[in-house]
Amino acid sequence: MAEASPSVGRRGFERHALTVTLMTAASRFGGLAREACFGRLIGVSDAASAFGFAFLVPNLFRRLFGEGALSAALVPEQAKLEERDPHAASRLAALMLARVGLLLAALTVVGESILLGIPALRDDLGLRLLAITLPYMPLVCITAVAGAVLQVRGRFAPASAAPILLNLSLVIAVFIAWWGRDEPVDASRIGIVGWGVVAAGVAQATWTLWELRRTSPGGRASHAADLEARRGFRRVLTQALPMILGLGVLQVNTFLDGLIASWPTVVGPTIMGRPYPLPDTAMATLGYAQRLYEFPLGVFGIAVATAIFPQLAREHEHPTRFQDTLRRGLRLTMFIGLPASLGIALVRGPFVTVVYQGFAFDQSDVDRVAYVLLGYAVAIWSYSLNHVLIRGFYARREAMTPVRIAVAMVGLNLALNLALVFGTSLGVAGLAWSTAVCAILQSLILARVLSARVGRLADRTVVRSVAGTAGCTLAMLLAVGTVKWLIPFEDLDAGVWIRAAIELVALAVIGGGTFVAIARLAGMPELGWALGRGVGAD
Repeated sequence: MAEASPSVGRRGFERHALTVTLMTAASRFGGLAREACFGRLIGVSDAASAFGFAFLVPNLFRRLFGEGALSAALVPEQAKLEERDPHAASRLAALMLARVGLLLAALTVVGESILLGIPALRDDLGLRLLAITLPYMPLVCITAVAGAVLQVRGRFAPASAAPILLNLSLVIAVFIAWWGRDEPVDASRIGIVGWGVVAAGVAQATWTLWELRRTSPGGRASHAADLEARRGFRRVLTQALPMILGLGVLQVNTFLDGLIASWPTVVGPTIMGRPYPLPDTAMATLGYAQRLYEFPLGVFGIAVATAIFPQLAREHEHPTRFQDTLRRGLRLTMFIGLPASLGIALVRGPFVTVVYQGFAFDQSDVDRVAYVLLGYAVAIWSYSLNHVLIRGFYARREAMTPVRIAVAMVGLNLALNLALVFGTSLGVAGLAWSTAVCAILQSLILARVLSARVGRLADRTVVRSVAGTAGCTLAMLLAVGTVKWLIPFEDLDAGVWIRAAIELVALAVIGGGTFVAIARLAGMPELGWALGRGVGAD
């Protein structure tokens, strides 16, 4: 096959990345509003920890079926059929949604039967909430699969904005649970919030399915299109089933992380007759910190990976174009991720205070969450980079390669979790530091292996770009550090929340402004890409 010109199709994912970024930013700000309500009205409590545990299972299946194996296997096949036969592509999407929905609905029924048969269900808050939230599992997976099809069709907004419905539903549910009481939401009312999750799942699935139907071609699929769709469905399963097995091991590791934090809530305050080293609020503390580091990750890092994936899937048979697109994705990811990592680490105190502090969330809670957030924040760039690198493997239909690497990280992550939680004074922050260390190591391995497949990724342009980003980030840190040294924000004559808000806004404006100014003076094209302007000169 003749190699297409490298310039062909170059103006693609950056523009979509901006769309995803804007929509995801709206949903993430909604998520911060949701977490602000959770922090103030539920607090760092056993009820919050139980809710965090109950949400683990639907999220596990969302990552495994919705956003993991099935989406990774479906997008390249869907992209190919959309170009060749839109009716066959539409039929493939319908087959995938129907059969995934039926499978997960059956798993939900089995799961509910098991939970209802547990004698301790009535007395175990975590299991009781899990029984409520379990129906969210098939709904969110249907939303994710439909969203993947929409992304292939260039419709990134619906799937990116779907979390807004979850945020809105949970905020309403928290206020209903708290309404008329002068104390935080406790175990007797937290079930209302669980039902809010299910209501959000219904709304999300309805929205994305309606949008999917609206963008599907009119008329009936021909017999040939139906046969092609069924062959495509078998190819997707052939790709997805090994990945599901591999990712299943990986997601069990994620579940174990949550179980380590949730042990006092779900199992009890001891382990093998000895006091457990974490309190019953550990899962809540971990969850509140995760939501804050996920804010820049979701707005920027995952947005780039989501936008670049369909383009990589189309270009995988054109090595020069594929390599060029992937390099640009890595440059843009580092340009956004590195300052986000160090910036969040630097302003973690006022960030936690502004989002959470008040009513049920006091200064000691702020200190604990900020301590955990530091561990997560230092590797935001790495979490983002992993999403892009993994999409590169998926686009080449080498889905099992990143799975094998991820599974290799499972043992290391679990060992580090246990060592840091049981062997140091880090407490729940040990789980965050373990996640960060493993993510950085995973990035290095993924980049090395993918470079061996497609050619050197860290070429002169990438190295120069990362060095320039590091220089801009250093200037940002110096500017922020100087402002913190010159202005004693803690001495301002205002309330705690107002002081923290002033400090956060001042540091964000000074730091962000410095970074952008230096990047512009240096003529870094990544600044234009981040604004959706497509490819400029290197």
